[in-house]
Amino acid sequence: MSAASVRLTAAQLLAIQRAAEAAYPEEACGLLVGRREPGGAWCVGAVEASANVAEPPRTRRFEVDPRLRLRLMRTLRDEPDDVIGVYHSHPDGRPEPSDTDRAMIFEPEMIWLITAVAAGRAGATTAWRPTGDGEAFVPLGLALGEGEARPE
Repeated sequence: MSAASVRLTAAQLLAIQRAAEAAYPEEACGLLVGRREPGGAWCVGAVEASANVAEPPRTRRFEVDPRLRLRLMRTLRDEPDDVIGVYHSHPDGRPEPSDTDRAMIFEPEMIWLITAVAAGRAGATTAWRPTGDGEAFVPLGLALGEGEARPE
């Protein structure tokens, strides 16, 4: 696996896709818990769904509930895992960062997963990392854990 990749299980990916479908036509969102591997890849250990607390309309923006973030930070304080990223959906959009996403880069060390949802059905999910200056995103590979099959 290359250093520029994110690894998660098929079950985790399916949870993200189902959350995206359930939230449609609004954006779904949540946090990724895991760790950065010695080779540089990110390994997702858990997917934590969040309410989208952005001001309406939520069809083109999201905001993770800060209470979820604080709870996870407390829970993970003495653990090897940490909050490593965010996921969200793009209803009737492409699975790539939007101008709104670029404006929301507040933590350049966080990875982003974006799931496209067309007419209520989840499509492709892609992985991204903000550039060091926090002005843009670069794509990352997305790999499912060994022995896992990509959900249809």
